[in-house]
Amino acid sequence: MEAIGERVQDSVFEAYLTEAELTKLLKRVERVMEMEEDSLRIYLICADCRTKIRYVGLGKVTAPPGVVIV
Repeated sequence: MEAIGERVQDSVFEAYLTEAELTKLLKRVERVMEMEEDSLRIYLICADCRTKIRYVGLGKVTAPPGVVIV
């Protein structure tokens, strides 16, 4: 998870993923997870909802990836 997202708590990550990236991630996760012991929760948040995220204490909302023009 550290390779694709920003750690916001011990085992909580935020990431901006396309559908293709999410599918690839899920395939990787299935290979390494202990299905009887581990869990992965994915919460999809719409663009409008991202502007309404609130937090208390230290931290910040993970910024979307920048635009790259090639």
